[in-house]
Amino acid sequence: MGLPTETPDMDDSQRAFLDDLLTTPSPSGFETRGQRVWVDYVSQFADRVETDAYGNAVAVHEGDPSVDTAFAVGGHADEIGFIVRDIVEDGFLRIARVGGSDRTVSKGQHVTVHAQDESVQGVIGQTAIHLRDGSEDEYEDIAEQFVDVGAEDGEEAEDLVSVGDPVTFSSGIQELANRRIAARGLDNRAGTWVAAESLRRAADAGAEATVYAVSTVQEEVGLKGAQMVGFDLDLDAYVAVDVTHATDNPDVDGGNRGPVELSAGPVVGRGSANHPNLVALARESGDADDVEFQLQAAGSRTGTDADGVFTQRGGVPSLNIGIPNRYMHTPVEVVDTADLEAIADLCAGMAERADKYAPFEVEI
Repeated sequence: MGLPTETPDMDDSQRAFLDDLLTTPSPSGFETRGQRVWVDYVSQFADRVETDAYGNAVAVHEGDPSVDTAFAVGGHADEIGFIVRDIVEDGFLRIARVGGSDRTVSKGQHVTVHAQDESVQGVIGQTAIHLRDGSEDEYEDIAEQFVDVGAEDGEEAEDLVSVGDPVTFSSGIQELANRRIAARGLDNRAGTWVAAESLRRAADAGAEATVYAVSTVQEEVGLKGAQMVGFDLDLDAYVAVDVTHATDNPDVDGGNRGPVELSAGPVVGRGSANHPNLVALARESGDADDVEFQLQAAGSRTGTDADGVFTQRGGVPSLNIGIPNRYMHTPVEVVDTADLEAIADLCAGMAERADKYAPFEVEI
């Protein structure tokens, strides 16, 4: 399937918001700066915005007071990265993972250590090919890798950074052909962008349900923020928007190839946490609003915030809608901005129709 050719480009403010999200470091456990960007944007059109003790952010469109339906669209604010584990005597930094960082892409990369007072630039060292025994090349575990910040010794390094400082890749945003972009952290600032834009579009359309946009923390370390939000909010339905693997690049082997393609629109999950009535609502909204979509099987789990929300409060009907993404958990993730627009349109359409489907219980 392909997106309609008339899908409009993001306007300048929407694209600036996406760029701000992507260029603001937000590793798990250190999401505050990124959440401020999100809160500032949604405050322009939300009826109210709230945050909790750990930094989960919720924006609300109040809707029609006579309509007793609460519908949420959420993404997670945090990105994978590293954390300073130790500062050794010769001035190098030993690091540990934050989330599912990939040891095969980390060496030889520029990184930023987000120290308390100011950011410190560094690189993850890689011994030159001339000095390595090629027959013994292998990918070292993250714990065996190191960051070089240029310090002469451990004392100078300790003046610059502290144990527990977060570390992210220093890569920026690159414009590719056909409205595609490459960046680190599209997993899942792209999803929080969709959540915010879904709320704006639902509010502009006069959705009668109460609509929530949610930006959660600490998804990459165990869906923690989603569990907090799922417990705190009294919801009829929750749509978790997160990246999913586009398997249309040439190095994905046949066993891992699936139906998901970049630039082919929203990916609606089926199975496990994905509530069948929300699947039906997504499909109806896509058909009615001419938003082409893809389907994806989730036999055991979605691997997204939907898994953290749907077991709260005795069961919150939930759905995972995926953003096709190439090269997940690398500094060069790739998405199509047209897919982001289409997913926001789909989620807003679902919010507009939510009261017709609620309550979302299955019939036995």
